[in-house]
Amino acid sequence: MSTAGPLAGFRILELASIGPGPYCGMLFADLGADVLRIERDPHGDAMLPDDNPLLRGRARIAVDLTKPDGVALLLQLVERCDGLFEGYRPGVTERLGIGPDVCLARNPRLVYGRVTGWGQEGPLSHTAGHDLNYLALTGLLQLIGPPGGKPVPPLNVVGDFGGGGLWLAFGMVCAMLEAQRSGRGQVVDAAMIDGVASFLAPFFRIGAPMTLVAAPGETLLAGAAHYYDTYETADGGYISIAALEPQFYGQLIDRLGLDRDRFIAAGFPLGDAAARARWPELKQELAAVFRSRTRAQWCELLEGTDVCFAPVLTPGEAPRHPHHVARGTFVEINGIVQNAPGPRFSRTAARITQSRAPAGQGVDAVLAEWGLDSDELARLRASGVVSQR
Repeated sequence: MSTAGPLAGFRILELASIGPGPYCGMLFADLGADVLRIERDPHGDAMLPDDNPLLRGRARIAVDLTKPDGVALLLQLVERCDGLFEGYRPGVTERLGIGPDVCLARNPRLVYGRVTGWGQEGPLSHTAGHDLNYLALTGLLQLIGPPGGKPVPPLNVVGDFGGGGLWLAFGMVCAMLEAQRSGRGQVVDAAMIDGVASFLAPFFRIGAPMTLVAAPGETLLAGAAHYYDTYETADGGYISIAALEPQFYGQLIDRLGLDRDRFIAAGFPLGDAAARARWPELKQELAAVFRSRTRAQWCELLEGTDVCFAPVLTPGEAPRHPHHVARGTFVEINGIVQNAPGPRFSRTAARITQSRAPAGQGVDAVLAEWGLDSDELARLRASGVVSQR
């Protein structure tokens, strides 16, 4: 059991799933909760190897939930925990006999988290989907991509992890805090499509400088502006420029030795239609400037200044950057470089308590910690409900 982090003392059951589920479990474990991941396959998840950082920090056991004894075991564990979360299609846990009504009857203080793509109700709620589909239906995907190009998938971090796993974890923590006051649990319906829609909040105000448009790359923050984009360097690398405020934009122009009248008077105002019409021309000029030096040379000139600059690093390069090294943004565990726990807390610091916990490893110790006696464990193992490798 974890003894560090602001969530120390909370017990969470994770019903194994893909995408947002493992990420939510990692967040809970990193912040000190005692998380037990219930897997269906005693051989683990082929999509998530044992050393995947998404599985760190919690114990894992395989339980056959198609057997009555497996359901009975899970409900015993439900009585001993603060939260449970699952990532199945709506109705699956109800059919298994471990739905919210059954679990809340066993533990009225339980917070029952459900993460799905489309939500628990609605015309699409029972259909399959993935991250890209949720971005598409909310309108967010239409805004991402190069000017004049097609919408571009931004990996699966926006829907699965931001609008899914993080949205779920936030909702469950809120509900667990409320349960401490009221003594009553509840169901948290964390739909990825809702989480993604929340990310659009700044863009909904009609008439704002960043108002929604019909084509990819036409908003300021999507790369339409010459002062908010990436540029190729002489050695084939890339740098990022995000000089949104006038004072930062002015510094950029001065450090590049460009004509202030052309680039500031005519190129910067957000709401000036004439200025916006010149953005493509000014972007071409900046592109030519940035192709004149290597990425390292631009770092030497611009990094550490207020021009809002950063080199575009590969995932392999990023952990070696001095800023990440100083902050400990990345850690290495069992030879695998990965993100460090976060956010950072002044008094209850988070830390990784386990780096690997394959399904079945130490199952007796894990379940004993959750209150099951040795005779019961022996019976469950003999019946094949709880599996070891």
